[in-house]
Amino acid sequence: MSKAKKPVTHHKPLSQLGRSVANPESPEKAMLERVPNPHITQRYLARFTAPEFTSLCPVTGQPDFAHLVIDYIPNRWLIESKSLKLYLTSFRNHGAFHEDCTVAIGLRLAALINPHWLRIGGYWYPRGGIPIDVFWQTGKPPTSMWIPEQGVAPYRGRG
Repeated sequence: MSKAKKPVTHHKPLSQLGRSVANPESPEKAMLERVPNPHITQRYLARFTAPEFTSLCPVTGQPDFAHLVIDYIPNRWLIESKSLKLYLTSFRNHGAFHEDCTVAIGLRLAALINPHWLRIGGYWYPRGGIPIDVFWQTGKPPTSMWIPEQGVAPYRGRG
């Protein structure tokens, strides 16, 4: 006889999942949420890819575009994906340099879920003829894990 799987319970009710939610006005006002990891005894890598991330140049107000890749090895918590989508969308009207956006996202996610390991790659499209790629991680990756490359080719222009 197989055991029935326990339903996943949340540390508190999710406030955005399953309902219509307006886009947050800013990253500071965006609510990131987490859910319990149902496989806490297993080590695995989860990846979020945001190929159409946008923010604003803090000097000119012009849009900046990036392809973000977020990899993490969960501990007790998972990032709730709808809240992540809304958080990333909140940068559309936020003025910050590429480095600030990329590192701020990594820091906030790491603080929320306290993963075994997290990295973010920000592959920014050229502005003024120079692409800027920004990488941040919480520490050395565990040697026992298979951690694939992020899969984003270096910018080659019209090559």
